Formats: sequence, structure tokens, C-alpha cells
Amino acid sequence: MTRQIVLDTETTGLSADSGDRIIEIGCVELLNRRLTGNNLHFYLNPERDSHEDALRVHGLTTEFLRDKPKFAEVAEDLLTYLQGAEIIIHNAAFDVGFLDRELERLRKPAFSTFVGTVTDTLVMAKQLYPGKRNSLDALCDRLGVDNSGRTLHGALLDAELLADVYIALTRGQEALLIDLGDVGQQGVSVRRADFSALDLPVIRANEVELSAHADVLTQLDKSSSGKTVWRVVEPEITGI
Repeated sequence: MTRQIVLDTETTGLSADSGDRIIEIGCVELLNRRLTGNNLHFYLNPERDSHEDALRVHGLTTEFLRDKPKFAEVAEDLLTYLQGAEIIIHNAAFDVGFLDRELERLRKPAFSTFVGTVTDTLVMAKQLYPGKRNSLDALCDRLGVDNSGRTLHGALLDAELLADVYIALTRGQEALLIDLGDVGQQGVSVRRADFSALDLPVIRANEVELSAHADVLTQLDKSSSGKTVWRVVEPEITGI
């Protein structure tokens, strides 16, 4: 059973190295690519003010966060929840960098030691859509994910949107997944089919079909200015 956690954070600013802190963590659980509802969400007291630019993004004021727990108070619950899972993050270097610094303050090892792997959906999107905008909002628009309720950034809301985006980005994988755990629970047995006794006829192309095929290849070769590879490696077609 594959357990994945889609994670997002909000912070007081852009630089963990300069003392900025995490103020919100949102986690959304997927089991075998299905939302479970077993999510985790914390607001955190960063013990400092947010930069004005960051405040305009997330809207979480110092007054609102003043009575919230500090990272040290939720660290164990967070790490237990994430233990061994594949973590899915958009622009993972940013969030992991902040989590590493928070754990360092508690004299704990790096974030990666607690989880299975980290998957960066920004890297995935850049590979799938090179040269295009690949922000979370852009991906929502491109993939048909409804983000109309996103007026401000929020870690849990963004994690929920990213979960939908990730499922859409990897939709082709659904056909490759076989959940044997579910099959067993439903009492269904799976047999391997034996096709070794089948005598499948091979219908060979006739001369007219071979000639038509050769004409198509010739046209493709002309349209590519002679750059097709089969003319280099393919032997002359004969009456197979």
C-alpha cells in the first residue's frame, strides 16, 4: 500500500537562513493515490513578525499566531505522521529547507531522514510543460483543478489543491496500479492466464499493402527533409 503525503508550508519570509520561520503546515494523505481525509494541519507561533510581502500572501498576522503552539511543541506529532511516507511538495527545496532549519533548532537530523522520498511537483511540471508557467495556480488552470476559493495562500488549502494537481499530473499511472491488498480483502482470487497453447495466425502484408506502406514512409521522409532514421537502419522492404 503506497502512502503519500502532500505537504505545504507558509512562512514569515523567504529565507530560513536569515531567521524566517514556519507559521503554518498543511498535510494531505493519499493511500494508493486516493484522498483519505486523514490530514494534518498546524498554525505555529514563529516568535517573530512576518515580512510585509509575506503577510500580503498568507494574511496570518502576529496577533492571530500569538497563542498558537511553537514548532517544538508539534514536531513529534508531525514526524510521526510523516514517518516513512513519500512526501509531495511543490518547489520542495523551499519547504524542506525551512523544515530542516526548524529541526536543526531542536537538534534533530534532517527532514529527509524521517520520510521515504520527496517528490517535487515543480520539477515534474517543468519536465511535462517546458517553457510554460508552472506555479500552483497555473497548473490548476491547465489541469482543470478548481482553485476559485484561493484568495490567500494557506498551507492546508494549497496542499489539497496540490493533491488534485498531482493526481492529474500522474493520471496515467492509475492503469498500472494493482492493489492486491484490496483484492484480497474482497475475496477475489487472481489467476495468471496461460496463452501458450494458443496458435495465433500471422497475417502477412501483400504486395499492394507493402507498396502503400513504402509510399507512406517515403512521404514522411520527404516531409522531414530526409531526417527519418528508418532509411538508415531499415533494410530494403521485400515480400515478407
